[in-house]
Amino acid sequence: MLKKMRIALAIACFIVISLLFLDISGVLHKNFAFLAEFQFIPALLALNVVVLVVLAVLTLVFGRIYCSVICPTGVYQDIVSYFARRIKSKKTRRYSFSAAKTVLRIVVLAVFIVGVVAGIGIVSAILDPYGAYGRMVTELVSPVYGAVNNLFAKVLGVQHYTFAPTEIWIKSIFSLVLASLTLLIIGFLAWRSGRTYCNTFCPVGTILGYLSKFSILKLRIDKTSCTMCGRCSRDCKASCIDFKNHTIDYTRCVTCFNCIESCKDGSMTYSIKKVAKKQPLEIVGVSSENNSRRQFFITSLLMAASATGLKAQEKKRSMIKFPAVRKDRYKRSIPVSPPGSLSHDNLNDKCTACLLCVNQCPDKIIRPSVNEYGWTAVMQPTLSFERGYCRTDCTVCSDVCPTDAITKLSKGDKTKVAMGHAVYIRENCIVVKDDVNCDGCWRICPTDAITREYRDSGASYL
Repeated sequence: MLKKMRIALAIACFIVISLLFLDISGVLHKNFAFLAEFQFIPALLALNVVVLVVLAVLTLVFGRIYCSVICPTGVYQDIVSYFARRIKSKKTRRYSFSAAKTVLRIVVLAVFIVGVVAGIGIVSAILDPYGAYGRMVTELVSPVYGAVNNLFAKVLGVQHYTFAPTEIWIKSIFSLVLASLTLLIIGFLAWRSGRTYCNTFCPVGTILGYLSKFSILKLRIDKTSCTMCGRCSRDCKASCIDFKNHTIDYTRCVTCFNCIESCKDGSMTYSIKKVAKKQPLEIVGVSSENNSRRQFFITSLLMAASATGLKAQEKKRSMIKFPAVRKDRYKRSIPVSPPGSLSHDNLNDKCTACLLCVNQCPDKIIRPSVNEYGWTAVMQPTLSFERGYCRTDCTVCSDVCPTDAITKLSKGDKTKVAMGHAVYIRENCIVVKDDVNCDGCWRICPTDAITREYRDSGASYL
């Protein structure tokens, strides 16, 4: 029962988090954006005390439920290992107890802490499991999802509005290569030996692992009824059960409940207190009907701020009516960061390069950086306007960012945010160059920053 409950919750979280990256309608973020903010490292970088406290309490009560249910990279590993155990031979698909790689875990955690404190964004970007999964979905799954969406849109025709065509494009070659390597490396480790990545290279797994040593509810072995058959150890994807010595390494246990289901003697229990040597505590055994204390709640939904209406303008212009003209990519000496990022330092310190903003930008103007911010902040979002422009009524990137690297903006505030200043090159203007009348820039400017001038005759305007 416990395992089935865990699997159901894990699948639900995994699907919703994946759709947050894939959704092209923007509807899901209004109701499920909290799942992105509920990820450990984004909450840590955003100093989201509420989420950090909730995750700590969950771990101290239930163990590493976060790693089994909430973390999408953890669920991805479970999916890979599920198929691996059904494809591999009976002998090779068995797990076995292995000693903890404590030194390596501490070294990786120390590198992560130093990287965060020193503001080296690439460290948190590579080691954050949520960011790693986000890049995999954005770079590898999103194009396939978009192609299927476009196929349905084409088959159903223009009279059907369920599927709207979307543009498929490569965000960054570097990010694509890194996402592919991440998929293969984590997938290989999961195929080979289950949760090796979680219990070796993941800083979140290390932090929550040592915290879970003090959890109230733990998986325990009843020595009096255990027959030492080894089934629990063979099914433990964390390789943390030493059935010969009746011990469990709680720093590596991800509370998946595989061992409870595999134990035919009822010797594995998920209990508050240690099982007595002569008298097992039946009320906390696997057969208990009361599951209420094993369920955990998720924080209340964060509702998006209500949209503020824009005043009618004399010019009757609309941003949507002016399609963007495709241009060659311009190499800037100073990169343009998304509106709401406050500064390059704030963006570089807090961003985990999950690419959620890149994938959700409706105008496709946000792309992963390569060296724009320097090597310490690769794959962090930067604006590139060859595909379109940043609409003053759009706050998608600030709405979806889970780390506050891009702070929340209302639509009213967005109109006042200046990401840079346009440069007018007079000799290139067709009014001067070709002696024609034109007021295109005046019409499209949404903030009235451009004034219209008239010719000396006053007959027509420039």
